[in-house]
Amino acid sequence: MEQALKDTKASEDRKRALPSHLVVCLIIAMSLWSKTSMRGVLKNLVDGVSEAWIKVGSYWKVPCKSSITEARQRIGAQVMCRLFHLVVSPLATEKTPGAFLGGLRIMAIDGTVFDIPDSTENARVFGYPGSRPGTKASFPKARLVILVEAGTHLIIDALICPYKIGERVRSKKLLRSVSQGMLLMWDRGLHSYVMVMETISQGADYLGRMPKNVKFPVDKVLEDGSYLSWIAPDGKSKKKGASKIMVRVIEYTIENDGEPVVYRLITSLLDPVAFPALVLAMEYHKRWEVEGTIDELKVHLLGRKTLIRSLNPREVVQEIYGWLLGHWAVRSLMFQVAERAEISPLRLSFTGTLNVVRRAVPKFQRLELTEIPFF
Repeated sequence: MEQALKDTKASEDRKRALPSHLVVCLIIAMSLWSKTSMRGVLKNLVDGVSEAWIKVGSYWKVPCKSSITEARQRIGAQVMCRLFHLVVSPLATEKTPGAFLGGLRIMAIDGTVFDIPDSTENARVFGYPGSRPGTKASFPKARLVILVEAGTHLIIDALICPYKIGERVRSKKLLRSVSQGMLLMWDRGLHSYVMVMETISQGADYLGRMPKNVKFPVDKVLEDGSYLSWIAPDGKSKKKGASKIMVRVIEYTIENDGEPVVYRLITSLLDPVAFPALVLAMEYHKRWEVEGTIDELKVHLLGRKTLIRSLNPREVVQEIYGWLLGHWAVRSLMFQVAERAEISPLRLSFTGTLNVVRRAVPKFQRLELTEIPFF
């Protein structure tokens, strides 16, 4: 926290009723007590400290709503963004069940949209979704694209953007956080030559589903039924000198309500012995762990009809990063507990852990006053 405040020059010299450290904690805690008013969240956040103050005859008046708003505006969005990128990183080890395949860390990328308050500024920056002629959507929407460690549900990187910017465009930016030793999975909506090329340039491997309209010539059929082919560059990439890339294609059928659904995957893992087609086909469906992560964010962590409270775009971005940090706090705790118990973090209840955290915050604060840096 101190590093983030220093890096963004948000540190303060004078004492305030709402010091910067406490405001940062408040923004994160907004996701832990999502249905509580801002003043209520602040009261929950300092509940344990209040008991210590009473013992020494001190009293701290909870600031009014406008003071809290001013404190959030003083902090801005950059502090939360910087803190997020300082804190997050992959945590799974080789011993974490289901987190690795053949020594490769399984990662997944996906996106979602969510309603934000219908203010003039939010509408101008984030925009409305399309609607039928003569009608207008009820709320502006923000888009969030996330990179998730599949074996732990930890969000490793995230990008926030206006609704009109598509997932495919923003997902390419998240490739900054993939590296050698990772296996990145994506759905057919994110497929592109550039996605394949840039993932390889980062040193990572990939396993992605293909749209129906994309065809692949068969160069060589492998012993497990998959085959080698190549993906051609798009026009823009071709002008920059890009050339075709060899891929391995895996086709299989799954019955959905009695109807056969054909899946086609492409991957950079060309060795059918080290990575058999059946293993990769089964492993691909771990990509849906990212949907579980989105569900944790939107349903279990917040659970509000309109997920975001803020009326101004800068505070919307600030709140979303606090939201992501709140999820990280819960999920990283779940990972630590699961590692100690030698079980998968995905076996633990996210909602149950969230309730434990809510109860623990005031208990943790029942320390010596010198140990509490916020006041």
